[in-house]
Amino acid sequence: MTEIIKFKNFVLDRFQIEAIHSIEKNHSVVVSAATGTGKTLIADYVIDKYLKEKKHIIYTAPIKALSNQKYRDFKEQYGEENVGILTGDITINPGAPLKIMTTEIYRNMLLSKDPDVEDLAYVIFDEIHYLGDYERGTVWEESIIFSNPHIRFICLSATIPNARQFANWVNHIKKHKVDVVTEKKRAVPLKHMFYDNEKGFLTLKEIFEFKELDKYPKYHKAFKNKKRFFEEKRKAKKLGTLDILRDIEREKNLPCIYFCFSRVLTEKKGEKLMRKKNYLTSEEALEARKIVKDKLATTDQSVLGLKTTRLLRQCLSNGIGFHHAGILPVLKEIVEKLFEKGLVKVLFATETFAVGINMPAKTVIFDSLEKFDGINFRYLLSREYFQLAGRAGRRGIDKIGYCVAIIDREFADLEKIKKITEADTDLLTSQFKLSYNTILNLIHSHTSQEREIILQSSFYSYQQEGRTKARRILASFKKREKQLIKYGYIQEGDMGKELTMKGLFGMKIYIDELTVSEIFCSEVTKTLTPLEILLIVGGIVFEDKKNLKFKGRGQSVSRRLYKRLFENQALKKYFSDKPFHFLEPFISDWYNGCEFVDLLELTNMPEGDIVRYIRQMLDLLQQIEHATLDDELRNKVYEIKKKIDRDVIAVKF
Repeated sequence: MTEIIKFKNFVLDRFQIEAIHSIEKNHSVVVSAATGTGKTLIADYVIDKYLKEKKHIIYTAPIKALSNQKYRDFKEQYGEENVGILTGDITINPGAPLKIMTTEIYRNMLLSKDPDVEDLAYVIFDEIHYLGDYERGTVWEESIIFSNPHIRFICLSATIPNARQFANWVNHIKKHKVDVVTEKKRAVPLKHMFYDNEKGFLTLKEIFEFKELDKYPKYHKAFKNKKRFFEEKRKAKKLGTLDILRDIEREKNLPCIYFCFSRVLTEKKGEKLMRKKNYLTSEEALEARKIVKDKLATTDQSVLGLKTTRLLRQCLSNGIGFHHAGILPVLKEIVEKLFEKGLVKVLFATETFAVGINMPAKTVIFDSLEKFDGINFRYLLSREYFQLAGRAGRRGIDKIGYCVAIIDREFADLEKIKKITEADTDLLTSQFKLSYNTILNLIHSHTSQEREIILQSSFYSYQQEGRTKARRILASFKKREKQLIKYGYIQEGDMGKELTMKGLFGMKIYIDELTVSEIFCSEVTKTLTPLEILLIVGGIVFEDKKNLKFKGRGQSVSRRLYKRLFENQALKKYFSDKPFHFLEPFISDWYNGCEFVDLLELTNMPEGDIVRYIRQMLDLLQQIEHATLDDELRNKVYEIKKKIDRDVIAVKF
């Protein structure tokens, strides 16, 4: 098939050609290839082929930011009329032959038997290794398990050591050929380096040696005792961000992405560097300012006065950027565009910048190899390290990419660091968990025999070689089924178990389904005003974080509402740990049409998180509107959405 050796002006590599041969045979393909090798070109081939054949393709992504970026890219490539996007809060052109969506949306379409999945040729799972994510991995497994037999998959990931096992599982449950294509060699080789925050660039072996010497200080006249030695050692100058960037610039190894596992740190480091350094020529600075100005001219003008916007504009004028989930989407887009054009020489970013976004640099720096995962501080997994490190090295530009880990040898676990950085050895492991929503959908749409087969189809059961683990999953299903019968979601019917009205409602709710179902299927619903509904929704989706504060006057509506909910014994247990009165000034002002900038006066929540929070509320409102058979409730939800779903939130930011 020499005619496909070149595609979109790219000469294809061996692994890309192998994948395309598999696609031509209508096989599924698991592509396990190092970051930066060109996996997305395989996805492009599938899309190009099946759009020409008038068939449908779904592209799923693990995060909405990546979905939005792919939507913009594919619109340019294939035309606006051929591309749609569905991310819960945003729905554009849902009938398009190419749809981009989060994996959760695709899974929900399958569970609800959406007719759109009938015409699907391929589903592309970008970042399939998220199947091993503790919080969200189940969604990926269910998306494969519940897919129709005719659907084929393109599963893209950085290196998966057990890719063959994963492919065999898909083959086992879907009964079609699944090929594995691997590429360990990068187009641009990586050089892994270490920067001791006292000695500068060293090999890991040298850092080991210095750490060993630290245990046995050589005393001389200046140090008459051990205590004095360590006091002086603590006073020794620690090398910092400016030092390492100065060294990297001297070696002509910019641009670089400097990864920090803290949003606040990305901004602080950006501001500090901006006050010391300007990386742009006058012509480059002029071009950067023009791009920023033109982009901001099309957004809500209140954005211009935000502290984050002002700081970012100052940084970008010096060729410095910062990027994290807490800044507004429009600001992230600006940073990405300038980085792509080579007008950002140093970018401070959190790890979300490395998820699927194809924006490599010459050098990647790790401020630390430890991160807080929401529970504890821990070292990166080797998979996480190589995902981020893979952004180093620009294909066709660099002969080598540099990856630098900053190490404080006094506290570092050097053996663990050695293991992390030597090779990507983390196996893809199932995190399958049964949700109440899945159980309701299984009972509604499948026979008892089908349910048993599906529950035994998990990657978890396959990895554990089955019967014992499968029995555990079946036991978990039975236990939760009994709970759902007790709470009135399931009843015995003429044809066996069937869903009640409450069960049919809960089947279409994907966020805290029992809490949402209990409140919105109760008699209390009849008495709720639109604002009270919004307050409940806001309380359910709200994620409390350390040091997050709200202020403002007026909590009377929510306190009265809370009292009414507590009077209902069935609802009391669901809301005893979900207070939401402190959210009332924020939600009430937003509901009544205040400007976005005014919301910032009511909370210290970052701007990007506010947009995400609002979109989460809109998403749950849409689920309720779709799930309920109560016309009065549906009309109230519609009234809320009509009042709050303004372009300023949905599009301009």
